[in-house]
Amino acid sequence: MHNVETVRPGDPRYPDLSRGENLRFVGTPERIHVVSSTEEIVHVVGEAVREGKRIAVRSGGHCYEDFVAGPEVQVVVDLAGLSRVDFDEERRAFVVEAGATLGQVYKTLYRRWGVTVPGGACPEVGAGGHFAGGGYGPLSRLHGSVVDYLYAVEVVVVDADGTARSVVATRREDDPHRELWWAHTGGGGGNFGIVARYWLRSPEGEAEAAGVVAPGRLLPRPPSEVLLNTTALPWDALDRAAFTRLVRNHGAWFEQHSDPDSPYRALYSVLALTRRPSGSVAVITQLDAGLPNAQEMLDGYLAALVEGVGGTPFSQTRTLPWLHATRWPGIAGDGDMTGRAKMKAAYARRGFSARQIDVLHDRLADPGPDNADGLVALIGYGGKVNAVAPDATAVAQRDSVLKVVYVTTWEDEAEDEPHLRWLRELYRDVYAETGGVPLPGTDADGAYINYPDADLASPEWNTSGVPWHDLYYKDAYPRLQAVKARWDPRNVFRHSLSIQAPAS
Repeated sequence: MHNVETVRPGDPRYPDLSRGENLRFVGTPERIHVVSSTEEIVHVVGEAVREGKRIAVRSGGHCYEDFVAGPEVQVVVDLAGLSRVDFDEERRAFVVEAGATLGQVYKTLYRRWGVTVPGGACPEVGAGGHFAGGGYGPLSRLHGSVVDYLYAVEVVVVDADGTARSVVATRREDDPHRELWWAHTGGGGGNFGIVARYWLRSPEGEAEAAGVVAPGRLLPRPPSEVLLNTTALPWDALDRAAFTRLVRNHGAWFEQHSDPDSPYRALYSVLALTRRPSGSVAVITQLDAGLPNAQEMLDGYLAALVEGVGGTPFSQTRTLPWLHATRWPGIAGDGDMTGRAKMKAAYARRGFSARQIDVLHDRLADPGPDNADGLVALIGYGGKVNAVAPDATAVAQRDSVLKVVYVTTWEDEAEDEPHLRWLRELYRDVYAETGGVPLPGTDADGAYINYPDADLASPEWNTSGVPWHDLYYKDAYPRLQAVKARWDPRNVFRHSLSIQAPAS
């Protein structure tokens, strides 16, 4: 007997649970199952398949497209009841249930064992989708992508005859399910089944895991304390030349300091190029305070960043314990959207060209639409991420130095069109030379599936002739298609950017 908590229209909870954090998308599902075990997932998925219902899964609810709250979705499987973070003695790995938030993961791993994983900065984001999409964060330059620590995954899949069941797939070379594990190291959520649990362990810990060693040796240890710097440059002091110099300086620094063995791999930075109505652009930097020359390294980075820019930037540095820093607003940001949003992203192998910087300046300096929240964030990447071979995981982008995030938020539905148009045209014009998208090549390397953008599948906004899946997955896509064909032969788990099995 399965007593699954189910929410239907008319339930006071329905208005909240029929949407995610992005209010652009509000679904109308027939029912929402709030599950608390793998067995419950198997039950509700099997029931929905027998009834021919369209299924979607939600972990933290931070999807930027309508994958969960789309009009076709009839049954939502909400993983809020699956939030345990623990150590599995049998597998000698840390277990994270897919409904846990990143904040829960960091607090539990650190408080109990003194370890962490290099995941994202927003504490309210759910681990379920974040891990499967190849998550990254402030410690990724130092320790790599979160998927570089994925040892195993438990997935509820649906066989060709409609039977729902759970499968555990590991990274062990002799595991017959290994390809299903591999697909969850960057293949994105909602493609192959519903993840119930992840197990995490350092690749270097395989030999140690076979013996009885302390769990604290099986994942990375974060810095005890970090230096956190905020540097703000007023827009009034940023003419075209100064803006160009700032963006060039930033790109050049990360081109020079993003090798896997760089002594600066412990430095994470975000250059937030906000719109002029915000008043200033900002640089947020985090660095391991325990390094012998940490302050000198930070000062050197900031000096290189503002060299030749002019003006008098505001700059403030503080020292915080690492766990506290994971919730410091400058790093964590606002994990909960309260309005409407659109996001686009790109991997960058080098800094922006002069033409691209001109586009950024003109679009960000333009006063309309009236939206101080639009921005382009240039996020430090590379380092240990780039020490992993492109085919070792489904994250194919392993030689980039920056992630670039384009985002705009607003409140009123009536303002959808101007805000969407502003961001779409900005992105198109930045990548005008490659069909309006960050085509893998010398300068860019495609897009990041955890920031999904349905425009990449639209011929109106992607005129490159390169399909959307090559932008996200590159050469990994055929392998992901084979996993899709093997583990979701009925195409139960799908959305507007889902992996499709190869044509028969």
